[in-house]
Amino acid sequence: MGSDNSSWTPQSVLSTLPHPPEENSTSPVPFFHLVERLKTTKREGWRRFGINGESISDHMYRMSIMTMLAPPSLSAKLDIPRCTKMALIHDMAEALVGDITPVDYHITKAEKARREASVMEYITTTLLGKVPGGTLSGQDIKSVFEEYEEDQTLEAHFVHDIDKMELLLQMVEYERSNEVDLTEFTHVASRIRLPEIQAWAAEVIQERRKQE
Repeated sequence: MGSDNSSWTPQSVLSTLPHPPEENSTSPVPFFHLVERLKTTKREGWRRFGINGESISDHMYRMSIMTMLAPPSLSAKLDIPRCTKMALIHDMAEALVGDITPVDYHITKAEKARREASVMEYITTTLLGKVPGGTLSGQDIKSVFEEYEEDQTLEAHFVHDIDKMELLLQMVEYERSNEVDLTEFTHVASRIRLPEIQAWAAEVIQERRKQE
């Protein structure tokens, strides 16, 4: 890992912002301002194909809707409200890290994880540590994020699958609207683990074959 990678901190990004959030506030408003960056930061995977499309929060919004429509065979076994929270939180660190994709070879998976963990520590401690929790405290957010990253629970498996499923939907939709071949993303379908979400993915891949 080069010095540029190892020296990355949340503060190295915050110092470049014209209006960095107020730290150690008892109000959640500074955090709300930081979350705006999820609305304005684009998902990078599509940009290589000339598609200036969805933001990170666009992606997480549809994922959260999808979690609430889990098939009965899954929803009976899942804590769906926790899954919805996880869908809305899992990419929150990208507000400062940005969207690092598998083709960003100069940033290892371990370095990506380090950056994201450090941002979530900053958000949950420095921005939300003194904020009275409503239904969700800073530590709750950190717990949900870490559960997703560790990927040991059924809820985490489900949200990882939903993450891939949302990408497949967007792939087909961008192919339709941009007349571009996004075949390189289809392999994601083979990495979905739960049978119910595999069935959704198969339906989307079948749709794609019909439009060829």
